[in-house]
Amino acid sequence: MDKQPTSKFIKIRCPKCKNEQIMFGKSASKIDCLVCGKLLAEPTGGKSRIKARILEVLD
Repeated sequence: MDKQPTSKFIKIRCPKCKNEQIMFGKSASKIDCLVCGKLLAEPTGGKSRIKARILEVLD
């Protein structure tokens, strides 16, 4: 049987500066906006707690 990954890459938009960037759905570190530095996601031990708008889930 083929094991499928349970997490995907996610395109998110910063609520402060509207910058769009791509992150991993189960990231193990904090994700900050690359433009303004606002915290966009933080790890929880499983899926990340996302504090930005999700635009798209990438396969």
